[in-house]
Amino acid sequence: MAELAAELDVSEMTVRRDLDSLDAAGLAEKVHGGATLRFRHTTDEPGFDAKFMLNAPEKESIARTAALAVEAGSSIGLTAGTTTARMAIELAAIADLTVVTNSMRVAQTFAGSPRSDRTVILTGGERTPSEALVGPVAVDSLGSFHLDHVFMGVHGMHERAGFTTPNLLEAETNRAFITAADRVTVLADHAKWGVTGLATITGFDGVDTLVTDAGLADQTIDFLSAQVRDLVVVLTSAEAGGVGVA
Repeated sequence: MAELAAELDVSEMTVRRDLDSLDAAGLAEKVHGGATLRFRHTTDEPGFDAKFMLNAPEKESIARTAALAVEAGSSIGLTAGTTTARMAIELAAIADLTVVTNSMRVAQTFAGSPRSDRTVILTGGERTPSEALVGPVAVDSLGSFHLDHVFMGVHGMHERAGFTTPNLLEAETNRAFITAADRVTVLADHAKWGVTGLATITGFDGVDTLVTDAGLADQTIDFLSAQVRDLVVVLTSAEAGGVGVA
């Protein structure tokens, strides 16, 4: 535990908390002094609640930073995901906003803080364990939209596979979001690196911006900065500094 805390430059309490969350989500197994990763199939799809509290400070910082790119009067897409769900909270004060989403949790967040100058459109489709609506109905509805900016959550990002998801229908639906958008931003915390889902959504060159956190290794940041057009690396509120652009 002490070695992990020293390597990550965080407190032992933070390491213990994160290991508890990983164990509860079934992503790791706690052992004496630390944890071991459980084998993960490319088709494994944890539920929304299991993922929501993992790396919460990082996701909050990523969501807050991504929300700065949203202007009043714009039309945006928010795909399903725990970080995009946090981003919806950050967008509550933006005026005259139109939001198209396939996330039931995102739609619920906006319903909890209604505004007369906001329009929220929830696609239809088949419901996944991560509370996404996917499939032909979702894809067909997205084909009629022209969005200023899409913010996309992903299951994993990998050097060879790009941005991935374990759900084939979700990959197809997210590609429809990309096609509908003038600009695409992916929100992915450091734990997504090296994770490969069954289906690739898009390669690194298929997005405009990647917003991630400083938990990535330096060599990974160097790799990503060479692959994506804009790489934004954020720090959590508990860390010194703020936002860096690689």
